[in-house]
Amino acid sequence: MRGRALLVAAALLAAPAAHAYVGLCCGKCGGNMPLNIPGGGVPETYEFRFKVSPMRMRMEGLRDGTSSVDPSTLLGMPAMGRYMAVPTAMDMDMLHLALGYSASDDWFVGAMLMWKRNRMAMRFNAMMASSTGVPGFTMRSEGMGDVMLMVKRRLFADDPLIPTRQASLLLGLSLPTGSIDERNADHPVAARRGELLPYGMQLGSGTFDPTVGLLFQGSRSPWWWGANLTYTARLHDNDRGWRLGDEARADLYLMRQLRYDLVAELQLNARWQGRIRGEMDEVAAGASGRATIGDPASPYVSPAYDPDHYGGRTVYVTLGLQWQPVPLQIVNLQVGLPLYRDLNGPQLETDWQVTLTWYVEVPTRRSVRHRQRPPAPALGF
Repeated sequence: MRGRALLVAAALLAAPAAHAYVGLCCGKCGGNMPLNIPGGGVPETYEFRFKVSPMRMRMEGLRDGTSSVDPSTLLGMPAMGRYMAVPTAMDMDMLHLALGYSASDDWFVGAMLMWKRNRMAMRFNAMMASSTGVPGFTMRSEGMGDVMLMVKRRLFADDPLIPTRQASLLLGLSLPTGSIDERNADHPVAARRGELLPYGMQLGSGTFDPTVGLLFQGSRSPWWWGANLTYTARLHDNDRGWRLGDEARADLYLMRQLRYDLVAELQLNARWQGRIRGEMDEVAAGASGRATIGDPASPYVSPAYDPDHYGGRTVYVTLGLQWQPVPLQIVNLQVGLPLYRDLNGPQLETDWQVTLTWYVEVPTRRSVRHRQRPPAPALGF
């Protein structure tokens, strides 16, 4: 198995006996697309593309609305409207693997798989800290996330070969391959290790979720720009009796070619997400110290178990640099930072995220780039 993986990697690095444009100035290939936005850009016709993207997101501190919240003010006895434990920080590591194919000038199909690892630090109230002998613990979950299928139809292009303006329709479907049955196995109290983890620590949605989007892209050497508007609907409850909130996204990006193998990018990423609807069928109840089944009157052991403490409105800025080490491959580093956060809290707020992407294009024999002789490298276009 390991040998096969090495052979696949070697084949991608070799980028089949195809010649390619030198540099990132191809009108329809990887250099003009943001690699972190689903559906961004248009690959050259009759070509495959692969993306491997490890990402780390850091959340630290609590926010309710636009205001920060001191965790100590939330700790106390559930009967008094306080919590036995509150989250203070979380690290989320994700590995995205995407495969796509441009079946014609106007149609693109793709799929994206995800592996997730979550670590959330919890702080106890005085009673729990005294009884367990520790100030808190770390919740953990790890495994495959939901799979995303995607098809994109180009609606308009002012030039079929090197368009300077184009618009597309994006349709997607998220498959519930991620677990919603993850347990609180690291709790210092043995009786609580059979509880379900909070919603944000589960690996998937548990539902089939359709996405629709409108995408626009424009260019004028040496600039590229675009706007992606997408909406994801949660149409039914999962097997645990809840569903994530609907989600709307608006991604704006501007890219500039600095030289033949280097592109800088700036993005504004706005997101709105609704509250969770319903409630998991096993609720962590603070009053009894046990997991209660379907008891809406039971106080929550932590705000992370309250479905009303999810969703909100956020705006982030993403800075990135794309580099082409060899033809047909791109290495992309991106850093995202928050500009505005209005959260249904108290909930953890995101401080930053870093993504590193390795992108590979593989022309088939039908592609115009398969036997094309590359020009000599030169600065600019």
